[in-house]
Amino acid sequence: MTTITSEQTYAPRQSWFARSEAWLDDKGKGAWIAAMVLGFIFFWPVGLALLMYMIWSKRMFSGKSCARRGSRHMMSTRSTGNSAFDAYKADTLRRLEEEQNNFEAFLERLREAKDKAEFDQFMNDRAKSKDDTADA
Repeated sequence: MTTITSEQTYAPRQSWFARSEAWLDDKGKGAWIAAMVLGFIFFWPVGLALLMYMIWSKRMFSGKSCARRGSRHMMSTRSTGNSAFDAYKADTLRRLEEEQNNFEAFLERLREAKDKAEFDQFMNDRAKSKDDTADA
């Protein structure tokens, strides 16, 4: 004779707040915004509370764009299993980072040159105005 045993795991029942939060998270940022707007329409303190909660819990500024940014980094460091392609990818990424660093250095030199030119212009204008007041 065989016996069937069933193991049941009981999860603690979540509060209505936790259930609604999970439901809104499943629906995405648009659902949070819609809930906030409806809160403002029907009873403004509810909308304000939702807005503050979204900002406090960082739901307002997280989302798919942040997740894509993180996954893109993960994909660039992940091995494909093909050593030749991985070497090519590593070399290409290294060259691109080097070009980016060179370009950022170039932009920094341009900013410094512009700042120096503006400062020189300021000093010349100041000296010119000082000469004009001395002549008068």
